[in-house]
Amino acid sequence: MRCSKPDVRLRAVPRSYVSEARRRGLGRRRERIGPIIERLAAEHADAEIALRFRSDLELLVSVMLSAQTTDVNVNRVTPALFAKYRRPEDYLAVPPEELERDIYATGFFRQKTKSIRGTMRVLLEEFDGQVPRRLEELLRLPGVARKTANVVAAELGHAQGIVVDTHVRRLSQRLALTRQEDPVKIERDLQRIVPRADWARFPHLLIWHGRRVCDARRPLCEGCVLVDLCPSARWVWPSGQTRLSTTTTARQGGSGRRVRNSSQIEQGPVRWWRIGFV
Repeated sequence: MRCSKPDVRLRAVPRSYVSEARRRGLGRRRERIGPIIERLAAEHADAEIALRFRSDLELLVSVMLSAQTTDVNVNRVTPALFAKYRRPEDYLAVPPEELERDIYATGFFRQKTKSIRGTMRVLLEEFDGQVPRRLEELLRLPGVARKTANVVAAELGHAQGIVVDTHVRRLSQRLALTRQEDPVKIERDLQRIVPRADWARFPHLLIWHGRRVCDARRPLCEGCVLVDLCPSARWVWPSGQTRLSTTTTARQGGSGRRVRNSSQIEQGPVRWWRIGFV
């Protein structure tokens, strides 16, 4: 017997799940962050930076090149690039146009060339050609913003902040770890609850979970290890029933909407509703 669709009242999807976490009784952020980290660490034991590098300088250049492009694309360019440019002096020894051609495939090559050459000049003048470890020193390098500085510092074993990229922002909001939109404010919220010892690995865990499970458009809630800790997830009952809660967002007509009928329970094989998130 086919189940009929519930008589629903549609409402816009909320941009914050903090109040929903409270309504579901999921516990405070500080109480949930430990289990969240433990489960993600077990699920994504191989979570690490995707960029390939062999030295501190290669790490810095790789992260700078990764702006507005994918790590995969950067990894296609860097083997030949790093074989040609081994020291800061090498980036300054060639005309800017030549470096632009070498990094052309990463996009925004003119601005990146300007930033890389400026960074190499500062490294030679102020840091004896070495990549600094401290965040405030990294931020003095041309073209190095807070996200890049956090990545480099963390990979060098001196994490002084938490990297906030697209995946970290999206999952932090879905998990109700923050209600903020600005990356700096999101980082501040995360620093308050994430143990300092986990500042380096926590972003990697969220990034890999975002890539493998918690997709921006089609999150795989049915296979997520955080389903009972996540206020943005649908309810899944062990008996094989699926309940659409008052905050489940069914994607209808291509846009996310909130289902208001909380009593609908579909019997028989689990009939998954596609969830739409912001």
